[in-house]
Amino acid sequence: MSRKPTSAATAAPATIRKVRCAVYTRKSTDEGLEKEFNSLDAQRESCEAYIASQRPEGWLLVPDYYDDGGISGGTLERPALQRLIQDIEAGRVDVIVCYKIDRLSRSLMQFAKLVETFDAHNVTFVSITQSFNTTTSMGRLTLNILLSFAQYEREIIGERVRDKIAASKARGMWMGGPVPLGYDVRERKLVINETEAATVRRVFEAFATIGSATLLVPALRDEGLLTKTGRPFDKGAIYKTLNLRTYLGVVTHQGKVYPGEHQAIVPQELWGRAHDIMRESPRIRSNQARRQTSALLRGIIFGPDGRAMSPTHTRKRGKLYTYYVSQAVLKGTDDGCTVRRISAGEIEAAVIDQVRALLRQPEVVVGTWRAAQVEAPDLTEAETREALEQLDPLWDELFPAEQARIVRSLVERVDVSPAGADIRLRLDGLAGLVRDLRASPTREAA
Repeated sequence: MSRKPTSAATAAPATIRKVRCAVYTRKSTDEGLEKEFNSLDAQRESCEAYIASQRPEGWLLVPDYYDDGGISGGTLERPALQRLIQDIEAGRVDVIVCYKIDRLSRSLMQFAKLVETFDAHNVTFVSITQSFNTTTSMGRLTLNILLSFAQYEREIIGERVRDKIAASKARGMWMGGPVPLGYDVRERKLVINETEAATVRRVFEAFATIGSATLLVPALRDEGLLTKTGRPFDKGAIYKTLNLRTYLGVVTHQGKVYPGEHQAIVPQELWGRAHDIMRESPRIRSNQARRQTSALLRGIIFGPDGRAMSPTHTRKRGKLYTYYVSQAVLKGTDDGCTVRRISAGEIEAAVIDQVRALLRQPEVVVGTWRAAQVEAPDLTEAETREALEQLDPLWDELFPAEQARIVRSLVERVDVSPAGADIRLRLDGLAGLVRDLRASPTREAA
């Protein structure tokens, strides 16, 4: 008599699906992270213990560490979290394990985006101290409630921090941030650095004298003065220095000004002079700077990079020094610039000497004569030469404005390089000058 096999004998042993679990930890501040066993370690240890308790269900720990230390839960731009999301999208994770839900996010809207990513890749989220499953409707309801409280807690903490900052600044305390040029920090207080303070006062005094940040840049660079970060001054750094009320010994907060615990670097009178200038229209200040700087070659002198060089000036011990400066220097990008600045007096004298010499060259005389014949057919070559020769003895008697007018009419372009200056003349301008001199050979300087 045959016996039927029992169901227990025929049933195959059930296989347990492996569930890959990734532990994510976060701490908002970096305080205490230098310790051998810190908050991140404590979170991870608890999560690993929970995963170990679920080993009969097939839970396995992913060996990678996803730890964000010193980063707020109000943003998703966290290196470890972004790496975790990439691994989720690559199919390397099945369950995310956190100590508390707010370790993953404190923002309801941001967590909703994370849950969408989890659902799209069949990933479950588990909080070991707030047990729920995000794949069920009840779990989602619990999740939203917990996130609402987490977001509320985050906003309360933010309000407390803002109130603390406001109260501290009202007492004149420095509340951190980049240390201004002219100060050092000792015991969380600003203390004057005398060397840097001299630089700050120099910026204010020079700006109050020159009245232009553009003209001030090369002057500060010539003196070797540097910003707090060790870089040469540019226009942005100058204006940032001029507008920092910390130098008056005060603390500002949301438009209010409080007496500070630190000492002032800039006297109120000097601050006032500099800001009186800054309140003027930039166009007016630019025109004043142009009037102060006698620039014979303005607009026609160019550096090796092909860009126009700008006239500028500075004063040292009461003496005025004028220059033509490259645009690279003015914009603080003078790396590799072969001609950074050139003395205005030297280049203007060189150009005038070359113009005088060129006016005596036979080929220039002939070219000028032919150009002038378009409007003066009866003009001879000898008359052209004689007219050009009249300019040489008259030059030193001309007013600067007249000299500048003549140079601009004669010179089309001056290209400066380490090898010297290349001058391009205007033949039509020479022809016009010849006609003027021919009509009034006894012209006086005026």
